[in-house]
Amino acid sequence: MEYAPQLADTITASELNTRQQQVDVKAPATIQYTSGTTGFAKGATLSHFNILNNAFFITESMKFSERDRLVIPVPLYHCFGMILSTIGCISHGATMIYPGELFSPLSVLTAVEEEQATALYGVPSMFIAILNNSQFELFDVSSLRTGIMSGSPCPQEVMEAVIDKMHMKEIQIAYGMTETSPISVQTSADDPLDKRVNTVGRTQPHLENKIVDIQGNIVPIGEIGEICTRGYSLMLGYWNDPEATSAIIDAEGWIHSGDLAMMDNQGYVHIVGRLKDMIIRGGENISPREIEDFLHTHPAVADVQVTGTPSEKFGEEVVAWIILKTGYTLTEHDIKCFCKGHIADYKIPRFVRFVTEYPMTATGKVQKNKLNFSDIP
Repeated sequence: MEYAPQLADTITASELNTRQQQVDVKAPATIQYTSGTTGFAKGATLSHFNILNNAFFITESMKFSERDRLVIPVPLYHCFGMILSTIGCISHGATMIYPGELFSPLSVLTAVEEEQATALYGVPSMFIAILNNSQFELFDVSSLRTGIMSGSPCPQEVMEAVIDKMHMKEIQIAYGMTETSPISVQTSADDPLDKRVNTVGRTQPHLENKIVDIQGNIVPIGEIGEICTRGYSLMLGYWNDPEATSAIIDAEGWIHSGDLAMMDNQGYVHIVGRLKDMIIRGGENISPREIEDFLHTHPAVADVQVTGTPSEKFGEEVVAWIILKTGYTLTEHDIKCFCKGHIADYKIPRFVRFVTEYPMTATGKVQKNKLNFSDIP
């Protein structure tokens, strides 16, 4: 294979410095459109300062170096592929490996084995697909040590399987939003297993997080509220949309995530669910995440999404949308019996639907609003 001339050698240090001085680090570098899982996508405008610093701290937490080799199956136009992956690797001299144009469990497994990858990124649904692939056991993935699972809540059983079966002993969970460039909370390679499995970690360097009630008051440790972020990673604003920008960023510079969370006395954050996703049944607040986590403990369940559906009697009823593991068969009655005595009766799904896939965004997030409710009374 022939390589292009080393063009960098033709640029003097003085010329490079001149070019660098022409770049305003606070100027817009990219417009990242939000996923639009619950509404219309908006263009989060991020600066050079936003994305370079966030990428550095993300991979610094993972102890990246020039010896690391990262498999990147997530879209490059999205924060996960562009900032966490590409810029993160560049900031530490790590190798970037792209297994294919579109996500495929087999292409990822092939890339890990052939390239002796040390790290792998993905959303939970990607890791679930990889673990459940019929050819998984045929691949040697023992070179892996770390990675990031992000984009949506990770069930504990999935995290444990990734650590055990994929040898990713130092895998981390990262949480944030496109508007914060994107990561604001992350576990570390040195965190105890229970913290890496059950939380999304602690606040990243040079950022602030707080958890507030509906009046905006900080809640006590251990109580649930909305998580808000402030610091260097905050977007410049939504592109050409000052009204939407002011609706999410308050006068003190805090961005309101819309996510429900709880912080423990060590600063670890637990994401409970979305404010907008909360199901209210007969006056009782129900977190879909709690039911999803419980149903993931069933040995036949590969993945599950929980939503609400309108009810004349109770206001809303709980619906569980379940993907079964290969070779398993269950009924709606089986699921309800599994729940009985383990979660409160009012949290047991009124309806259970078995599906083979979920409607997804291009970045791997489930679009709950596009699930087929037509056969639910």
